[in-house]
Amino acid sequence: TNIKRLMAYSSIGHMGYALVGLAANSQAGVRGVAIYMLIYLVMTLGTFAFILAMRREEGNVEQISDLAGLSSTNPIMATILTILMFSLAGIPPLAGFWGKWYVFLAAINANLYALAIIGVLASVVGAYYYLRIIKIMWFDEPVGGFVPMATELRIVLGVCGAFVLFYVL
Repeated sequence: TNIKRLMAYSSIGHMGYALVGLAANSQAGVRGVAIYMLIYLVMTLGTFAFILAMRREEGNVEQISDLAGLSSTNPIMATILTILMFSLAGIPPLAGFWGKWYVFLAAINANLYALAIIGVLASVVGAYYYLRIIKIMWFDEPVGGFVPMATELRIVLGVCGAFVLFYVL
C-alpha cells in the first residue's frame, strides 16, 4: 500500500470529522472544528514531512512496507512517527483524541447522537490503518538502511511530535 495514498484517503475521513462539528451548528461546534483543524494540520505536517524526508539507499519511501524495521535502524524517528500515528488514530491522551473529542461532544450537545456514534465507529475502523503502520515499523524485520534525514526536517518532526504529545498540558 502506498503511504502517501493512505494519508490522502484518510484526510477525507478527517474532513468528515470536522463536518460533524459544523453539523452541530453551534459555537462549540465551530470551536471544536477550529481546534480539530489546527491539530490535524500539525499531525499531517509532521507525517508528510516524515514521509517526504525518509529515504532508503534504494530510493524514496513509497510503500508502507518500506518502513519495516524502522525502530531498529532509527528508533527516535520511529517513536515520533508512532506518536503522530496514534494521534491521527485518536488515541488518548494525544492531541488527535482531543480534536475528535471536541467535535463529537459538540454533536452530542446538539442531540446529533447518531452522527457522533457513526463518527466514533469510523474512528475505530480508521485506527486500524494507522496501527498497521506502527506494527510494521516496530515488529517487522528491517528491509534495508535509511539515509539520514536533514536536520531541519528532524526539527519539524520533533516540534510536531512534541505538540501532539504535550497538547493537553
